[in-house]
Amino acid sequence: MTLCAPVVINDISIYGQESNQTTWRLAKMNLAIRSIDSSQVKWNNEGSFLNDVHKDLKADYVIANPPFNDSDWSGDLLRKDGRWKYGVPPAGNANYAWIQHFLYHLGPSGQAGFVLAKGSLTSKSSGEGDIRKELVEARLIDCIVNLPPKLFLNTQIPASLWFLSRNKANGKHRNRTDEILFIDARNMGHLINRRTREFSPEDIQQIAGTYHKWRNPEGNYEDVKGFCNSAPIERVRELGYVLTPGRYVGLPDDEDNFDFNERFIALKAEFEKQLKEEERLNLLIVENLQKVKLE
Repeated sequence: MTLCAPVVINDISIYGQESNQTTWRLAKMNLAIRSIDSSQVKWNNEGSFLNDVHKDLKADYVIANPPFNDSDWSGDLLRKDGRWKYGVPPAGNANYAWIQHFLYHLGPSGQAGFVLAKGSLTSKSSGEGDIRKELVEARLIDCIVNLPPKLFLNTQIPASLWFLSRNKANGKHRNRTDEILFIDARNMGHLINRRTREFSPEDIQQIAGTYHKWRNPEGNYEDVKGFCNSAPIERVRELGYVLTPGRYVGLPDDEDNFDFNERFIALKAEFEKQLKEEERLNLLIVENLQKVKLE
């Protein structure tokens, strides 16, 4: 589902398209109970790539949760599509097609936020690394958030959040043209059962608040080791345009001060103690076995 919302005075206008009819109906119902006009949310069983029902739309915001690593997106039929400004995406994976589809529909100062498989942060296969390089050099990537596992009920594939901005110096916020914010949230959230993790309201506020502090002129943002880092584009170049937040945020202070020698000596002593205890227990077992009389 792609939701695009150009701002209207005192209101918003929602545009979208969905290939799954059940999901489309749920989206319409969700908007209806909030008294939001859903007439431009279209059911499109051909999909956004083959039949873009909002072809001329330029939106202020794009919010999306596209399918991860989709290999059945008809990419071989769209080699010369006009949306591929930053490079032709591979026919076997739609991740970078989705990114460019969203960018195509952004207005001059538009912003996009969407979920993608974590592999999209590092993949270099079939030209994906080259496309990612072009996106970085075009100053389109605003923020990347690494998510913990088990957040999604329908997939176990590790995920990340991408935030893009057409104009990172648009005057509404701080000029961050030559920076990208990286947030590593892999250790956040709590398990509600063995298969599902949730973010608490405080977790969400910490992540969102960090982004807003970084983006706003009076935000008082500071890098936090192990959690967030505002990296210059030059640093991203040095790391080969890999966008994994862990490469930029470093280790938390408590881990950064890790003393290997001290830890090794402690573990060695503990292991030797366990060996002595094992020897004692083995002797006790042998002693007790000798007391067993067989008739």
